[in-house]
Amino acid sequence: MASYPFKAQANQSSTSLLSTESALKESDSISSKFSLPADPLAWGATNLYSDVPEADDALHNPDPRRDRSIDHGGQIFTARGLANLGCLAILALGIIALFAGFPLTTYFMKNGLSSFGGFNIGGLNATGQVPEIAGNLGLIDIDTPKSAYTKKTYTKGRDVEFQLVFSDEFNVDGRSFYPGDDPYWEAVDLHYWATNNMEWYDPQAITTKNGSLEITLSRKNIHDRNYMGGMMSSWNKFCFTGGLIEAATMLPGPNNIQGLWPAIWMMGNLGRAGYGASLDGMWPYTYDACDVGTAPNQTHNGLPVTALSGGDPSANDELSYLPGQRLSRCTCPGEEHPGPMHSDGTYVGRAAPEIDFFEAQVGDGQGHVSQSGQWAPFNEGYNWFNTSANLIIYDDTVSELNGYKGGAFQQATSVVSKTNQNCYEFGGTACFSIYGAEYKPGFDDAYITWINDGKAAWTFNAAGTAADTRVEIGPRPVPVEPMYLLLNLGQSTNFGKVDEENLPYPVTMKVDWIRVYQPKDAINVGCDPADYPTAAYINKFSEAYTNPNLTTWVDDYKQKVPKNKFVSGC
Repeated sequence: MASYPFKAQANQSSTSLLSTESALKESDSISSKFSLPADPLAWGATNLYSDVPEADDALHNPDPRRDRSIDHGGQIFTARGLANLGCLAILALGIIALFAGFPLTTYFMKNGLSSFGGFNIGGLNATGQVPEIAGNLGLIDIDTPKSAYTKKTYTKGRDVEFQLVFSDEFNVDGRSFYPGDDPYWEAVDLHYWATNNMEWYDPQAITTKNGSLEITLSRKNIHDRNYMGGMMSSWNKFCFTGGLIEAATMLPGPNNIQGLWPAIWMMGNLGRAGYGASLDGMWPYTYDACDVGTAPNQTHNGLPVTALSGGDPSANDELSYLPGQRLSRCTCPGEEHPGPMHSDGTYVGRAAPEIDFFEAQVGDGQGHVSQSGQWAPFNEGYNWFNTSANLIIYDDTVSELNGYKGGAFQQATSVVSKTNQNCYEFGGTACFSIYGAEYKPGFDDAYITWINDGKAAWTFNAAGTAADTRVEIGPRPVPVEPMYLLLNLGQSTNFGKVDEENLPYPVTMKVDWIRVYQPKDAINVGCDPADYPTAAYINKFSEAYTNPNLTTWVDDYKQKVPKNKFVSGC
């Protein structure tokens, strides 16, 4: 709608016209008061003009001539400037320390988990207290009775008190031993070709039931094999050096049918059972000398001649077909070796030795166990020094020296003992018999004592593998490497006749518990001890320890054998 100027209507009263007029006058008066003219001079604002000087203009108008004397010279680094820079530097360093320095410091200074300690992953502290870790994951099983926390020696003439450092009572049913499922044990998934086993080892063959570990051998077509068995170990998880190991075991099947090969044993952590590349040149050496004992076939330039005859009939009567000790004392400086070094600058000889607590067998219609140590290099004709001082059999009505002494790939110190005939899966009372070994590592006063049915069966003293001048080798110590545990059930014609027709498959070896003790003054638990490290070497060559299809170090794994100064010089 359009607007028009105001105009009084004819009927508008005179009073309303007067009031309108007064309002207009009042409006003009306010406007005149507060409306300023457009020209600043009209209201006295003379300082808004550029050509009109102001009192503080000197502060804003630079004059090079005037200011030269003031601006010339002076210091760049003033106290105030340095203070400002210092504060900024401290602030920057604080931020770097918080977000970079602290994580790096924590990483390099943190203490790794101890394999023996009340405040890490289990074990005993200095006062003998045992922690209860949620989930029963400590080194010592909370179900182990307190009466089993200490043991006396089995060995005649020794005075040793042992302290429990590890136990597994297997009381929790339904445990799994697939990789990653257990903190201390892992079952393998492979064919154990090295001993020509008939079965495939599979983790599904091992579990816990009714308070015992069960390893079952059954007829089953798996990976082109007709049988499935099981093997598990504590490799690179739980290791120990020296001590007493016991396992309450019910042997599989009946006590009078041949063919089963159940075993509990231990091996040095630098070799992983079933992984051939890791064992090539490592098993079954236990040696720390630089001589022909480290050489391939235990000979060099055709010497000694005693190593070329009187050996293994299946190996052209030669003494050894071993490839030589890969990580020997003869290893040249700068070559791959896990260390450590002797004071004379030579490497400590390293290897993967083996001690068998038992390998069960049947002979003369009765159950027996062979209890052995495996050694390299070898004595002449595999004849170790089994004098009455070095070979002690505690009951010759139960135990006798094993007729098997060795072959081109191993030498054995072995005794065969009759077992408790009741402690079998079938035909007995299904009891558990205690097998094990007690050993002190090293030379001189070192020894191994094997346990059969809870009693000492026989003792080997270290002088039994002293230096043998006949084949020009030095002494072989009772294993000084960190050792891990193995339990397995399989079968192989390498170990004797397998009566497939009469064996009542499936058969199961049961282990009620396994316990490891060490002398109270010689606790040494862990797979990577400072004096015999293994971790860095295993990590560097991890594929040899994780790929069972790599059977040799050079041909399959494509690695070099370290130079041996005795064999080829450095």
